[in-house]
Amino acid sequence: MNETAIHSTAIVDPGARLGTGVRIGPYAVIEADVVLGDRCVIGPRALIGSGARLAEEVQVYHAASVSCLPQDLKYSGEPTTLEIGARSSIREYVTLSRGTAEAETTRIGADCLLMAYVHVAHDCHLGDRCILANATQVAGHVKIGDWVIIGGLVAVHQFVRLGRHSFIGGGMEVTKDVPPFVTANDSPLRFCGLNNVGLRRRGFDGERIQRIRRYYRHFFGKGSGNASQALQSLEPSVKADPDARLIYEFVRASERGIIGG
Repeated sequence: MNETAIHSTAIVDPGARLGTGVRIGPYAVIEADVVLGDRCVIGPRALIGSGARLAEEVQVYHAASVSCLPQDLKYSGEPTTLEIGARSSIREYVTLSRGTAEAETTRIGADCLLMAYVHVAHDCHLGDRCILANATQVAGHVKIGDWVIIGGLVAVHQFVRLGRHSFIGGGMEVTKDVPPFVTANDSPLRFCGLNNVGLRRRGFDGERIQRIRRYYRHFFGKGSGNASQALQSLEPSVKADPDARLIYEFVRASERGIIGG
């Protein structure tokens, strides 16, 4: 479908830029300084606020609020943005805050699914192919890598980082960084092994998974030392193996600390 279709009750600011084949449902509001890519679908009563930048084929469902004002007392009305990558799906009643002057943008990657009632606060960066289940609440400045899956009713503390291919169990509180490839569960949140199901679905073979598991023995295995000692043990593998390098660099850059084992 290449023709743009706007319902008669929708309000579209003349300053918004619409691609081809865009569909806008009843009572939706599209503010000025909005860019909608080709074949985007905006559902009934959705708000696409100023600063929104949606790539092609993004779907925004009923009553979602995209690029709404940051819930940050330091925000003083400066122009900032909210970016959503191609083919992402923003379900009912999701709220996505645009950035503040500190980072200037909130970014949702391509092919993501944000289920109903998810909140992503200002200045967060989500990678590609992430899934955030119902009512997940993500505070400001959180960084989430590619392929991360977060269960329902999870609360993610501000400035936390979630590593690529990690899985967070439902109902958890995330206050420390979760490294790549792992499953995190329990209260307080802790390392519960690798995300084996997710890794296999994405083409990781058994040998590669076993290698990653050996790396994490340095951090979470019986008798493992502190993080500095674990990083030192991992150093010989960093140059030869991108997975080891990813783990090493993630842990070394942690400011909030890594979840326990």
